[in-house]
Amino acid sequence: MSDDGVNQSRRKFLLGATGVVGGAGVIGAAVPFVASWQPSAKAKAAGAPVKVNIAKLETGGRIVVEWRGKPVYIVRRTPESLADIDTIEANDLKDAASENANQPSYVSGSARTQKGREDVLVLVGLCTHLGCAPMYRPDVGAADLGGDDWLGGFFCPCHGSTFDLSGRVFAGVPAPTNLEIPPHTYESDNVLVIGVDPEVA
Repeated sequence: MSDDGVNQSRRKFLLGATGVVGGAGVIGAAVPFVASWQPSAKAKAAGAPVKVNIAKLETGGRIVVEWRGKPVYIVRRTPESLADIDTIEANDLKDAASENANQPSYVSGSARTQKGREDVLVLVGLCTHLGCAPMYRPDVGAADLGGDDWLGGFFCPCHGSTFDLSGRVFAGVPAPTNLEIPPHTYESDNVLVIGVDPEVA
């Protein structure tokens, strides 16, 4: 084989190898560049909306999701528990009408939900006293929570604050206000979006 034949083969090999290495370099530079367009974990934690499929949430059940670094409780209440909420005397609660509560304007009534979705309660699972996570205690008549007077709700094990099944705080406990209701809307009957108001959705 002549020197020209060897040089041509070598030149083709070097051109091909250079092209492969250059292509790998372009891809290596492009991946982090494109990834930089995505919101960071910190940005997501700062307030990105969270979608939750509640189709499998059974009546009386609760699921917990994270939004803005906080636990959000989603509870599907029974018709009986909703009726029981209305029997609680206003004097037994610190803020029965939720006038001082941290909740969106479209959340109303003793159920503290959007109209037509009274069975689904959405609230931030942090006690308004010192931020402990209240336990979900739907068990009516629980002896350790007042027996026949307990109609179900939430109990904070840190300092004993109690809340009804709408997250309204009872009188005589350390927590100063009702549990917070986060902004939320429904994308469909079974998809709840936490962090977005209905007016914006």
